[in-house]
Amino acid sequence: MIIPEFEYVSPQSVQEACALLVQYGDSARVLAGGSDLLVKMKDGLMKPAYLVSLKNLDSLKAIRYETGTGVIIGARATHNEVMNNRLLQEKYRSVCEAAHSMAADQIRNIGTVGGNLVNAVPSADLPPILIALDARARIVGTGGERTIALEDFFLGPGKTVLEKGEILAEIIIPDQLTTGSNYIKFGLRRAGALAVAGVASSVTVSDGTCRDVRIVLGAVAPTPMRARQAENILRGKKISQELIDEAGRVAGAESKPISDLRGSIEYRRNLVNVLTRRSLKAAIEKGHI
Repeated sequence: MIIPEFEYVSPQSVQEACALLVQYGDSARVLAGGSDLLVKMKDGLMKPAYLVSLKNLDSLKAIRYETGTGVIIGARATHNEVMNNRLLQEKYRSVCEAAHSMAADQIRNIGTVGGNLVNAVPSADLPPILIALDARARIVGTGGERTIALEDFFLGPGKTVLEKGEILAEIIIPDQLTTGSNYIKFGLRRAGALAVAGVASSVTVSDGTCRDVRIVLGAVAPTPMRARQAENILRGKKISQELIDEAGRVAGAESKPISDLRGSIEYRRNLVNVLTRRSLKAAIEKGHI
């Protein structure tokens, strides 16, 4: 199909972009990379009258470190820019690896972090690892800005907390004592596949004891979800293979998958069990900070 007609507007500041979104209301959509939006328009699933482009907003593209705040990833950063960023490779390689697991190189060159999060697809690869690292979302709108925990950003498939005139500006990964983190997923083909199930974990281990842990499940609930009961299996206890195995079983039971063409409920719960054990073991042993 041919992309329907639309008016392209290119604001010069974040505030101008937010004002245009308020002005045009439901007839406008934000255009960043366009890897998802333009496909939906071509397929007739969306017909916005206005596309508000973020192309000129270079302030939303940087990946940087701020003392006392942490690593800041601009929403316009592409997946390949995240994957190849030296700062992230040094501090949070698991985020680079999650970005690398997404789609093909051509898509990673244009698809953005912000787009991946705002689309709120349950099988998205970046949300689980970012939530496991306690990331925050900085949201800017005509009425000011706010920062919320990323795990509170998602409301359901395709739904987020963004209100009219608001834009996701940055993701902040705060400084932390994390020993290691890891993201692992299973897809139906070797490269570029949507996750049938995915698990991210971050652990803080001292003297063989798990001081803190976050386990986040993807593609097995309407939104990325913390496996809090599984976390409680490990937190405050000496790390052992038996505890890791139990955490996997509990995480599988906690998950809330559906059955579809890519897998049944039972299959996905079993995947969560296996992937949780593997993710925890990799985070603990490899120290992927």
